[in-house]
Amino acid sequence: MKRAARVLARAAMVVVVLGLAACGSDPDPYVERSVEEIYNNAVDLLQNGNYEDAAREFDEVERQHPYSQWATRAQVMAAYSYYQNRDYDEAIFAADRFIQLHPSHEDVAYAYYLIGQSYYERISDVKRDQRMTELAQEAFREVLRLFPDSEYGRDAKLKLELTGDHLAGKQMDIGRWYQGREEYVAAINRFHSVIILYQTTSHVPEALLRLVESYLSLGVVREAQNAAAVLGYNFPGSTWYEDAYSLLGEHNLIPQLSEDNDLIVGELEG
Repeated sequence: MKRAARVLARAAMVVVVLGLAACGSDPDPYVERSVEEIYNNAVDLLQNGNYEDAAREFDEVERQHPYSQWATRAQVMAAYSYYQNRDYDEAIFAADRFIQLHPSHEDVAYAYYLIGQSYYERISDVKRDQRMTELAQEAFREVLRLFPDSEYGRDAKLKLELTGDHLAGKQMDIGRWYQGREEYVAAINRFHSVIILYQTTSHVPEALLRLVESYLSLGVVREAQNAAAVLGYNFPGSTWYEDAYSLLGEHNLIPQLSEDNDLIVGELEG
């Protein structure tokens, strides 16, 4: 994660300031050591990719020297180390604790972003539960709400769009499943939710086509024509509209794209 490099670089700079050589091995955690020794060793472990031990050492900074100036820095570095180790629950816990203890710290924006990333990395295929996608979406929204102009804002916005597209894909997958079982009302509800809740995603054209299919299967001609009209109005050159047009043509139900198309869009979007 490129933006995390800034946090790691600051940690490395601390080592230079302290001017102490990092230990080459992981010491007994119960041996009392200076804050410089523990912190330097944690950074050395982190830079060498030993993320699990690095996280433990950063935690040890706070355990042995809770009131030192390095304890605060060690907290966010521990969260980053847990994240790098793919120990996402621990990363979230550590980042959230850092936010609660130091709400005005300069690295709070990064801590919020790290929480979002820890959920985002666990997003699964649309055929599986999407709880992590929802949590990632909530976390990135919080980043944009609190730190819209931060260096993490742009990536949070992109990830927010991607999570929305993923959730829309989940609704489409469920809708197609209902459609295959000829449970058209349930399918229509799913496709309609894509149009209303995820109208900027890439799934909208297909959702409109599936509405045409499902409404025709129920014999609800007017709604099928409305969905096709919206599809033609907003995505006139798409293959989805070509399929819808052909489908309605087979039933002699070609919709007329007239001046009241805005009204038709409004009707469909509720």
